[in-house]
Amino acid sequence: MKVSNILDLQKKSLVTLPPKSLLSDAVILMSEKDIGSVVIVERGDELVGILTFREVIQVLAKRQIENRSGKTPTMSEIMVDEVMNRDPTVTDKDMQIDALRRLMNDCGERYLPCVEGNKVLGVVSFHDVARAMLRASDFENKMLKAYIQDWPEDSSSGEKK
Repeated sequence: MKVSNILDLQKKSLVTLPPKSLLSDAVILMSEKDIGSVVIVERGDELVGILTFREVIQVLAKRQIENRSGKTPTMSEIMVDEVMNRDPTVTDKDMQIDALRRLMNDCGERYLPCVEGNKVLGVVSFHDVARAMLRASDFENKMLKAYIQDWPEDSSSGEKK
């Protein structure tokens, strides 16, 4: 199974924003779409970063700590490009799922943009990988059970071989 197979199974379309978007607008969009990441693009679909709930939580915690000692910008004053991950780990559509799982485990990122050149094809989440692995496992189990049920009988004893 490849990354392209996972992208084919996705029901949600790619959600993007430009880097000069307000963080508050990005958070509202993520909530409305029930997604954990937004791809940040310029010039159409050129990847410049990714915003995930991790960056949002980090900036909120930082602002809360700073706010204890004085006035800091509110979320409606923060731009996405101030907090986004500017160098996300990426994958490509031909990467095998086992390699993808290792990559996600090694980098610790839950959302990886799939890119071809500079064009973003989609985002693969840890959840997407788990779902794809479960489907593959279910299919394999079904095939094995069907194979075992169709096991040929030994003609001399009437028992299955």
